[in-house]
Amino acid sequence: QRWTTLNEPWCSAFLGYGSGVHAPGRTDPVAALRAAHHLNLGHGLAAQALRTALPTDAQISISLNTCAVRSRDPEDPESLDARRRIDALANRIFTGPLLHGAYPEDLLADTAHLTDWSFVRSPDPAVIRHPLDSLGINYYAPTVVSAATGDAGSSHDDGHGASAHSPWPGAEGVTFHQQPGERTDMGWTVDPTGLYDLLTRYTREAPGLPLVITENGAAYQDEAGPGGPAEGGTSQDLDRIRYLHGHLAEVHRAIADGADVRGYFLWSLMDNFEWSYGYSKRFGIVHVDYPTQTRTPRASAHWYARLARSGVLPEVPQPVR
Repeated sequence: QRWTTLNEPWCSAFLGYGSGVHAPGRTDPVAALRAAHHLNLGHGLAAQALRTALPTDAQISISLNTCAVRSRDPEDPESLDARRRIDALANRIFTGPLLHGAYPEDLLADTAHLTDWSFVRSPDPAVIRHPLDSLGINYYAPTVVSAATGDAGSSHDDGHGASAHSPWPGAEGVTFHQQPGERTDMGWTVDPTGLYDLLTRYTREAPGLPLVITENGAAYQDEAGPGGPAEGGTSQDLDRIRYLHGHLAEVHRAIADGADVRGYFLWSLMDNFEWSYGYSKRFGIVHVDYPTQTRTPRASAHWYARLARSGVLPEVPQPVR
């Protein structure tokens, strides 16, 4: 048995209480930090309860939407500091107490003008640092940041939905940049190397802790024309196949470089309700016709089935013209 206590606590804390684009729709930076801590604490308490109730061979995990944060200018100290600040809020606010038993000192310093963190009680870090049997990693796209600039190419859009309120408490003066290149229907950059970076990072940070990719995938619109899923056929679906091929190739590269990756879960099997985007974004390798509930496997489903059966990464099909 494998039990996961939480999925993407960053979204629950910072999109729910910081930017307000998710429930409960609050826009309070201190509440976002408090929510992150209490999600961490909830994980620790849940892990303790599961250990008591489950067989001794049960596996306990947590799935984090870890962020591959990159500096737009690796030679610029201010850009590097922006990367550090966002990394603390995106990643280390969870992995610090989960893996090391403490919140990072730089995170506490960055947010000291907002809160003294007195909501963290002395027993809490030990509860949060309950032994994990694996760490779940959700990855979709990298995040590129710099210090605040006036460049026309810069943006405060971090890819997590439009809001006048930031989901990044204490990160004033950080600018998010749209990385050039191919994008999914979510507007997220396609860059598989970010997944490799995360797998090798947590291999170094937590040696011996198995890793599981608990979400990875892409939303794309189906190609127009006869024979598509809505008509009972399959579109070529090459964008999604290329996305999966590129990311799975990076998983293989990480394994070759020492990452202990125990599994990969594709998001998602079927088109479904995607948070505040509703039914407008289609991540599934199986198309769902919502009015009739008809399910039609896309070409990526057949490609992925070949991978699952053989254990060998199939080539990307050539486009049919």
